[in-house]
Amino acid sequence: MAIAVNVVQGHNFLSTSRLTVMCVYPGITEDMSDRRLQVFHTVAGVLSFTRAAELLHMTQPAVTHQIRQLEEELNARLFDRSNNRISLTAAGEQVLEYATRIIALYEQMSESVKALTGDRAGLITIGASTTIAEYMLPGLLGDFRQNFPDVQIRLRVANTDAIVALVADNTIDLGVVEGEVDNQLLRVEQCQQDELQVILPLGHPLTGKDSIEPLELTAYPFIHREDGSGTRSVVVRYLSEHGVDEHSLNRPFELGSTEAIKGAVQAGMGITIVSGATVSRELALGLLEVRPMNPPLQRPFYFVRQRQKFRTHLMDELFQFARQYFERLE
Repeated sequence: MAIAVNVVQGHNFLSTSRLTVMCVYPGITEDMSDRRLQVFHTVAGVLSFTRAAELLHMTQPAVTHQIRQLEEELNARLFDRSNNRISLTAAGEQVLEYATRIIALYEQMSESVKALTGDRAGLITIGASTTIAEYMLPGLLGDFRQNFPDVQIRLRVANTDAIVALVADNTIDLGVVEGEVDNQLLRVEQCQQDELQVILPLGHPLTGKDSIEPLELTAYPFIHREDGSGTRSVVVRYLSEHGVDEHSLNRPFELGSTEAIKGAVQAGMGITIVSGATVSRELALGLLEVRPMNPPLQRPFYFVRQRQKFRTHLMDELFQFARQYFERLE
């Protein structure tokens, strides 16, 4: 490592001189800010300038400008751009590896200082897909808050695809999702098994059956969740495995929340498949009927974390709380 010392002196050294020392590291200049690495890391995580701009609360031209400046600084193209898609070049893959380590070191530095000072406060961000956030997490977050009153907990609620993207981008510390995750950069662990069941309005013809076969669903209006929903992807795959194409369903409309779907079914607008955990109140009040699928339709819930991310003691505590909470539910 080369170190250059630049001495700047005033005309009167004894009274007005000042000394400026600048360390010059090979290949790094003062123009290569950590902000550019953060922007690059986000773009590389989602492989979309548009999506990265949304996550960073920046304009797309600003994101593109940051990437272009980093490419000029490194004298290397970091992304291949073709047919409105981008992918990392070999140089980009290498920069991503270093950027991930640099960001992790920043987090480790902050955590080390907190450990020295005994600071148990901090911010933890957990993300969950809609079903889990609305029906399963309140107890977990309440218990965790009682044990760590100085910890601020932020909950992000979105569908499975969005939560996975936020974990990949380091925007959230832990994701809990209801759909399968296909991302080699993330650590995925099953946490619970959930059964999905058919919900029916009172007096529906299918309430006379003990269970419902996939083909029987095609005879009635079927209300789908929005595209990107973990529940929807599981249902579509299940039906396909049992000889029912998604397009053969009579789909009058799609709705973006389980509550909206339950209201539509209760009003007699159609039937659908949801997690059994979401209809306990309606069953207790006699507002809906529920029947299992034949064969049973089950899916796992998953924890999703960054594989390389430095784990703070608070993140570890949250993860252990989440594990124990879902074990109690089973």
